[in-house]
Amino acid sequence: MAVSSAVTVGRKAPAFALPNQQGDTARLSDYEGKWVVLYFYPKDDTPGCTTEACDFTDNLSRLDKLNAVVLGVSPDSVESHARFVEKHNLKVTLLSDPEKKVLQMYGAFGEKMMYGKATVGVIRSTYLIDPGGRIAYAWPNVKATGHAEKVAAKLAELAQR
Repeated sequence: MAVSSAVTVGRKAPAFALPNQQGDTARLSDYEGKWVVLYFYPKDDTPGCTTEACDFTDNLSRLDKLNAVVLGVSPDSVESHARFVEKHNLKVTLLSDPEKKVLQMYGAFGEKMMYGKATVGVIRSTYLIDPGGRIAYAWPNVKATGHAEKVAAKLAELAQR
């Protein structure tokens, strides 16, 4: 996987501005002073992506107590995100990146293996950004099931330092 050299633990997280499921612009700078769980996923309302989004929603109170917000990014439209949120009663913020600019900045779009074949698409990955805007931890290739719990545990560990 070709991860952007800008996305390295300890370095400043690449800035972005993307529309959320309500159509409002969300910027990384809006969350200064908070931990940010920035996760990239392929497609709204597919089995793995639904599992991941629901798991993050289920862990939101735990993450909130650690001063964290959860932002999910996919190439889907604002309208698709709104339907996905409503259908599954999601409490996370979903950001629309149809041009894949932020996905590419974070190394979350490119060649990947799917069912034993090389394909190009969204690489399920997550970045934990500290309250100062630096990459604190990276999961470059995520399995959806159980991932939100791993992120919450790592955040609890890092927040105590």
